[in-house]
Amino acid sequence: MLPHMGQVTGNPSSVHRFGRLQKGAIEQARESVAQLVGARAEQVIFTSGGTESNNLLLNGFCRQLILDADQHKVPAGMAARIAISKVEHLAMLEPAMHLPLAVDKIAVDENGRVRLSDLEQVMTEQTALISVMSANNETGVIQDLAPLVEFAAELGCFFHTDASQAAGKIALNFIDSGVHAMTVSAHKMYGPQGVGALLVDKRLPIQKIQYGGEQENNLRAGTENVPAIVGFGRAAEIAKAELEDRCLHTRTLRDALETGLKKLTPVSIFAERAERLPNTVQFGVNGFSGETLLMQLDRKAIAVSSGSACTSGKAEASHVLKAMNVPDALADSAIRVSIGKNNTMSDVDALLSALKDIIEVNQNSAVMMAASI
Repeated sequence: MLPHMGQVTGNPSSVHRFGRLQKGAIEQARESVAQLVGARAEQVIFTSGGTESNNLLLNGFCRQLILDADQHKVPAGMAARIAISKVEHLAMLEPAMHLPLAVDKIAVDENGRVRLSDLEQVMTEQTALISVMSANNETGVIQDLAPLVEFAAELGCFFHTDASQAAGKIALNFIDSGVHAMTVSAHKMYGPQGVGALLVDKRLPIQKIQYGGEQENNLRAGTENVPAIVGFGRAAEIAKAELEDRCLHTRTLRDALETGLKKLTPVSIFAERAERLPNTVQFGVNGFSGETLLMQLDRKAIAVSSGSACTSGKAEASHVLKAMNVPDALADSAIRVSIGKNNTMSDVDALLSALKDIIEVNQNSAVMMAASI
């Protein structure tokens, strides 16, 4: 990224040599991101991150539907609907709630998986778009998209998946999957923050939602953030090269962590029986608040979260765990651990030791309180 932070200057839309150098760097990054997720370079539209990608998908699709209605390309009275799963990231749920369309929520089972029967429950003749994430950002649950995509195709319905949490952690293939759009984010694969992409199949009708230029295949106006895009591309290259090693390493640590967690009596691992990302563990500790537990671990120099980092500070329990029908008290105690490529087994041991100490202190305090009463 460094040469593009001052040494190489120029607007990538300019035709002079400096502009062409910037444009070439963007196109190389576009190819690298495409190769990571099994897409063609021309399908990659760079954005400021996963949130913007989801907003572009939803609002751009909605704008196209309205345009088609104005031009009488759809039958009168055929009000379109979209269907999204109840466990989507808020970057999908919130913009969906602000659309001038009806939104149907797809239920999940107790392990957070969308079953075909769940999708069938909400489908109507008006359903124009379905969105189900590839892997959940809290539980790590990987969705089996194939039967859902096949069902949508039979009904002539478009399909989007938010793969922000999955890209760089598991193998993805945009073209072979049959989906029409996919969201990815750079910082989830050790790239810079503030850059992502929306992959768009040409079959998907979509309009840009901000105006001012024809950048990014005329779908995202504005001068590109060249250093961030270059960093995204390089991160994608490294993620592709190291994918198997990263998966093996993080899964080994995750399995060791879960084995240790099962020895701590009040701990429950969420979605334990579902296929999950190799690096993600979410668990609850009965009798604790997740935020309180997080702060106690932070004092021991252990960084975890109580759910999605985008919802930290909120008092209510995770909407993901609610959708899985996890009891409120247990959901309120949730802690999410994301294991990184640089973590070691000693880090796992340190977390388990810290949790054991915190739980024992709490139990001893409870005994003392009972004795004094």
